[in-house]
Amino acid sequence: MTTTGLDAASVTYFTAGLVSITFRQLSPERVVDLVSEAGLQAIEWGGDVHAPPDQPERAAAVRELTERAGLSVAAYGSYYRAGWSAPSEFSDVLRTARILGSPTIRVWAGKKGSGQILPAEKRAVIDDLKRVAALAAEEDVVVACEYHQGTLTDSEESAAELMRETDDDGVRCYWQPLHGTPVQQRERGLRKILPQLRNIHVYNWHPETRERLPLAESRKPWLHWLGLVAEQGPGGEVACLLEFVRNDAPENFIADARTLREWLAEFA
Repeated sequence: MTTTGLDAASVTYFTAGLVSITFRQLSPERVVDLVSEAGLQAIEWGGDVHAPPDQPERAAAVRELTERAGLSVAAYGSYYRAGWSAPSEFSDVLRTARILGSPTIRVWAGKKGSGQILPAEKRAVIDDLKRVAALAAEEDVVVACEYHQGTLTDSEESAAELMRETDDDGVRCYWQPLHGTPVQQRERGLRKILPQLRNIHVYNWHPETRERLPLAESRKPWLHWLGLVAEQGPGGEVACLLEFVRNDAPENFIADARTLREWLAEFA
């Protein structure tokens, strides 16, 4: 993408990658091989199987595998739940992100949805997000919230409010099409967090059954959403990370990766 005459930081550009938990059953070596075969650029390494926060040696090995293949680490997908996890747990999470060379730590905005959480619990989530974001910033790492049901990012209004509350503290947000919400509502949610958008989880589910479908079948909405990000996004890199491929099959991942690369080429 040309940036002539523009501040490069103001231009939003995409990279394509994989969320490693898509293939929890595979070794890090096999995940790296698949991402390379698919022609993608980056991996969000999950903290549950592939790079647990209490295994620094494993994280170092995963980083070496990634870099040797010419790939980058887009994010560290942690399972730290702000306001719920023991505060001390974030130290291991941050250490692992540093070992991986990750620019981003994905965290979860609590453990209750916006309609169930109590005011004191909500305050605890916000305060903890500010705390961990400050710790991460000291290491040049950004904290970004998963956009997910059962947390404070389970609706467009709640996610936008959370980003307003924490924006000055550098907290950012992922985005993905929330299950069971109309296309128009998904767009509104995306628009409201665009200034704080960090990365995107990309997949195609049936809107009611959660059946995983080929990504190519969702071309129209995804090109629209990606166009919004390209035109009005936060500036800098936004990683588009494939997740939840049909039947957890590597061949379906390869097909989805080809689709994603074709789509992103339209914004290059």
